[in-house]
Amino acid sequence: MTATAVDVGQLERRLRSARIVPVVRVGDADAARELIERLLAAMLDVVEVTTTIPGWIGVVSALREGSADVCVGVGTVTSAVQARQAVEAGAHFCVSPKLAPSARNVLIAAGVPFIEGGLTPTEVLDAASRGIAKLFPAHVGGPKYLSSLLAVAPDARIMPTGGIPLGEVRAWLAAGAIAVGVGGDLTAPGDVEARVREALGS
Repeated sequence: MTATAVDVGQLERRLRSARIVPVVRVGDADAARELIERLLAAMLDVVEVTTTIPGWIGVVSALREGSADVCVGVGTVTSAVQARQAVEAGAHFCVSPKLAPSARNVLIAAGVPFIEGGLTPTEVLDAASRGIAKLFPAHVGGPKYLSSLLAVAPDARIMPTGGIPLGEVRAWLAAGAIAVGVGGDLTAPGDVEARVREALGS
């Protein structure tokens, strides 16, 4: 399967609607599939599957084939090889923890939005100048740091990720995040949907 075209504007709307983007980073493909089932049951319809999972390509391909309404991202894309694999697997978008020019070039050619990451103002705003930026690791600066970035670049579209618990999601959204990437807090046993509702105040 190859990627279905989703432009940056469409992706931004999906992210803003979702508010929480689960980052699936687990030890193997079976654990990833089980977690994704729980996330979809909790009505989370944007999911990021990372390339650190052994067998991630099969996970992404199966998710695309079996869940037409889900917006599927591939995370930790840092090389041209990973970018090509993500496109072939059907990724709607890709995410990197850093600026990654070689991956960027592949994804531009394929028409797949790329959320590049950074921590410093130079890195984050450079990434934001091309679309949506990932603030990573977000816990280092906190919501006040995001507010400071947006004070000087109010049109920047930024998604913080990294070390963010569900209990802090509303603070990040209030600071101006278009959505918040959450990992570990969504992988714990228990009622995912209830935890998400509580985090969003709904």
